[in-house]
Amino acid sequence: MKVSEVMTRDPILVDAQDPVRKAAGLMKTHRIGGIPVMDGNVLVGMITDTDIVNLLETGQISEDLWLPSPLEIIEVPVREMINWEKTKKALTHIGDEPVGKVMSHPAITIGAGADIEEAAAVMHREKIARLPVMDGKRLVGIVTHTDIVQGIGNTYAGTDQG
Repeated sequence: MKVSEVMTRDPILVDAQDPVRKAAGLMKTHRIGGIPVMDGNVLVGMITDTDIVNLLETGQISEDLWLPSPLEIIEVPVREMINWEKTKKALTHIGDEPVGKVMSHPAITIGAGADIEEAAAVMHREKIARLPVMDGKRLVGIVTHTDIVQGIGNTYAGTDQG
């Protein structure tokens, strides 16, 4: 079975200059975990839910972290309010980042004429859940783990499983 038989045609797309907020909104609305990123008609990467979540990583423990002494208890509400304001600002900034700065690139792709076994092997090897599908340099679809499983399942529909 070929990738072109199971892929989603005309996938949802974002532009590299679009804000992360737009990509996240499209993922939520369409219940998808990744979107091809375009620069004009050229595929330049993929933005995934993992890319967005990774923006929230805090890294090392903040130097602002402290444990108050009994005399500093009065300061806690004030410091917490300041930290909350910093957090809100950081979250706002994340949503405004251009997708092109956050995306995974270059995009790992597969040809429309490839077998689904090859697509599954690429996904497994690269530890990814979706592949943009190309016809030459033109994006023609996207194939996911689910598409492959459903394609395999459809080939057995109506056969005696027992």
